[in-house]
Amino acid sequence: MWGDKRYHTLNYEMRNTFKEKVIKLSLDGGFTCPNRDGTLGNRGCIFCGEEGSGEFAASRCLSIKEQIDEQKKLLSKKWDTGKYIAYFQNFTNTYSNYEDLKDKYYEALSQEGIVGLAIATRPDCLPEDVLDLLEELNEKTYLWVELGLQTIHERTAKFIRRGYSLEVYDKAVNELKKRNIRVVTHLIFGLPGETRDDMIESVKYVASTKTWGVKFHLLYIQRGTDLYYYYLNNPFHILTRDEYISIVVDGLEYLPPDMVVHRLTGDGKKELLYEPRWSLDKLRVLSGIDRELKDRNSYQGKKWGISY
Repeated sequence: MWGDKRYHTLNYEMRNTFKEKVIKLSLDGGFTCPNRDGTLGNRGCIFCGEEGSGEFAASRCLSIKEQIDEQKKLLSKKWDTGKYIAYFQNFTNTYSNYEDLKDKYYEALSQEGIVGLAIATRPDCLPEDVLDLLEELNEKTYLWVELGLQTIHERTAKFIRRGYSLEVYDKAVNELKKRNIRVVTHLIFGLPGETRDDMIESVKYVASTKTWGVKFHLLYIQRGTDLYYYYLNNPFHILTRDEYISIVVDGLEYLPPDMVVHRLTGDGKKELLYEPRWSLDKLRVLSGIDRELKDRNSYQGKKWGISY
């Protein structure tokens, strides 16, 4: 239905928009996070490592231009294309002053082949001047903003030390949508204490926002994180591959057909990953999702619009 997939992939969306393969270049803007600099906390979210969510981003020791050049060289071995999205991935990429953000965003946009920006951030780090800057960028390039919600359940949000309420997410979504800015929401499956129903409730909530995109992540435990030490002392159920695949397919069925699916599983560095080890075989997970959809005769949006 979407090329060779039963769900609306980012690759499909990019090819439809730009008429060829578009590659994301993961950048480190040198930002921190209110959950790390003492504003809300000093240790980040419970699952967050020292490198934040950008374990595969370029080095923050390099300029934005140098990072883009490095990423192009690295990824050109795998894909032959001339179009790229500059992806500010690591930590909170709107958490700085206006001039610093503007300089870094425009430096990325000025590089050859950059056709858009993706900016990962927190819903509580979007002050008015930053929203105005994003609105300006949105008029000049293809832009999306990623919000790390992870769960709609407040008890879990407190456990993972997210640091903001669901109402803050709702406000951020509304402010971005008012400016016609594409929004992508991150959700994590397998958080401690959450049932299958809890996870699907989060999916249904995000589906109801009718935002542009979504990312499904597997909870994985990295050595050295607070979650790692918690797990050693308080073991909790880690989703099996089959459980995860089944939950993802359930989630896809509740999404609107036009919501762009940016990711269906998580990436963790092999040398840091503690659990679940099966997640290292990403291809097997993705092919398992494809097979489950086919076996169910299902697809994204099959249950969208059903009263719940």
